[in-house]
Amino acid sequence: MPEAAPDFDLIVLGAGSAGLGLSLALARLRLRVLLVDQTAEDVGGDCLNHGCVPSKALIYASRQVHQARRAAQFGLQVSGAADMAKVMDYVRSRQAVIRHHENPEYLRGLGITVEIGRPRFVDGHAIELNGRTYRGRKLAIATGSRPQPLQVPGAELVRLYDNQHVWDLRELPRRLLVVGGGPNGVELAQAMQRLGAHVTVVHRGATLLEKEDPRINAVLLERLRAEGITVHLKNEVASFSSATQALITPRQGAPFVLDFDSGYVAIGRLVSFEGLQLEKAGVEVDEHGHIKLDEHLQTTNPDIVVAGDAANSLKFSHGAELHVRLLLFNFFSPLKKKLSYDHFSWVTFTDPEVAHFGLDAAELDKRGMAYERWETDFADDDRAVVDDYRYGRLLLFIEQHSLPLPGRKRRILGGAMVAPGAGELVQELILANTSGLGISAIFDKVYPYPVAARINQKLLMEHLELPALLQTALDVAYKL
Repeated sequence: MPEAAPDFDLIVLGAGSAGLGLSLALARLRLRVLLVDQTAEDVGGDCLNHGCVPSKALIYASRQVHQARRAAQFGLQVSGAADMAKVMDYVRSRQAVIRHHENPEYLRGLGITVEIGRPRFVDGHAIELNGRTYRGRKLAIATGSRPQPLQVPGAELVRLYDNQHVWDLRELPRRLLVVGGGPNGVELAQAMQRLGAHVTVVHRGATLLEKEDPRINAVLLERLRAEGITVHLKNEVASFSSATQALITPRQGAPFVLDFDSGYVAIGRLVSFEGLQLEKAGVEVDEHGHIKLDEHLQTTNPDIVVAGDAANSLKFSHGAELHVRLLLFNFFSPLKKKLSYDHFSWVTFTDPEVAHFGLDAAELDKRGMAYERWETDFADDDRAVVDDYRYGRLLLFIEQHSLPLPGRKRRILGGAMVAPGAGELVQELILANTSGLGISAIFDKVYPYPVAARINQKLLMEHLELPALLQTALDVAYKL
C-alpha cells in the first residue's frame, strides 16, 4: 500500500505561472502547500522554458540587429546574418537569471513542499505520486498546455519546430516557413527575418492576429511586408512532398509549391489531462476533453479548481495571474467573485507592438451597449515624427450617453493600439478602463512634452466636438 503523507492545505499540479502564483501566495500565509511537476526543468512552466521569456529575449536580440542595419541611413554599414548560436546563448542566459527564483530548491526554501513526478488522482482529495499518497483540503489543476502539431501528409519528413523545440536551434535557417499568423507565429517570424532568415508566413485566416481590429492589423501587415516577410493569407499547408517542399492551397486560386529549409508551427495550443485519472476525483470533462468549469473556476468537484491554460480560456501568462487572483479571493471570502475578462489586455510583441484591452466592437454590439468608435493615426504626433513611427494607430471605444449631465463620466470601454512600445503606451488607458475612470481623467492630464503617451490625449481632443468638449470641461470642474 502507498505510504500515507501529511495533509496539505493545497495541492497544486503544475509549476507554471498559475501553479507558482497559487503556491507562493499561500506559502506566504504559512499554509501547507504541495507543488508537483513532472521534472525539475519544467518548473517555471511554458512561460520561462518555452514561451514568454525566451521569445522576448529573442525579440530583443533581433531588434539590436535590425537597429544596427537601420543605422545605414546615418552612414554606418552593417551586413550579414546574426550568429544564431550567440543569440541562443543570450536567450538561455536570460532564462538562467529568472530560473534562479523558479526552481525546486528555491521554492522549498520558501516553505513549499515540491515533488517531482507524474501524479494521478486516487479520490476527490488525494493524489498518488511516486508510490505515496498525498491528501489536500483543496487541489488545483494548473498543468498548462502544449503546442498543437501540424497533421498533414508528409509532416514526418520535415524538421518542424514549435515553441518547445525552436530554442535548440544553433544555426539560422536560410528559408523559414512559419505556419500560423497568430501572436506566436508573427513574433517569431519577424525576429527570424531580422536575424537574417528569409521568412514566409502561411496563415489560413483572412488576416493576421484575428482577434484584432482590421485597421490595426493592416498597419502590422504592411510593416512586416516592408521588412521583407512574405505573408500568404487565406492559405494552408496541404502536404509536404519532401523535407524542403510544401504544397500550399489557397482558399481561391491554384495550389503552389513553396521551398523552405526549416518550418515553425504556431497553429494553437492543446490541453490534455492524460494520466491524471480525473474521473476518480469526480472531475468531469466535456465532449472535447476540456474540464467542465463554473464561473468561479471550480470543477464538478468543488474542492478542485483549475487555473492557467488548463482552464482552456485565454492562454496568456497574465491570464493565469487573473485566475490566481480570483481563486485566492474566493478561497478566503464568503462572497465569491466570478471570472470576467471585461478588462483583460494583451500585447503582441512585434515591432510595432499591438496592444489590446477591454471590450471590442463585436462584444459591445453583442451586449447592446451604446458606444462611439474614436481613432486616430500618428501622422501629426510630434514624438512619432521625430522617432519615425507616423504609421501608428490608436482606437478607443467610448461610452455613449443619451443624456449627458455634469459629473456623468464617459468611460473608456476598450481599445487597441499599434505602435512601437504600444504595450507601455496603453497602460494609462488600461488603468482608466479597469478603474471605471471617465475620459476627463485623460483630458485633464498635463503630459511632459514630447512623451509618446500624449497620443492618448490627442485622440480625445480630436474627437470631442465643441459641445462635448465643454461638457468634458464641466465634468472636470465638477470633479474639482
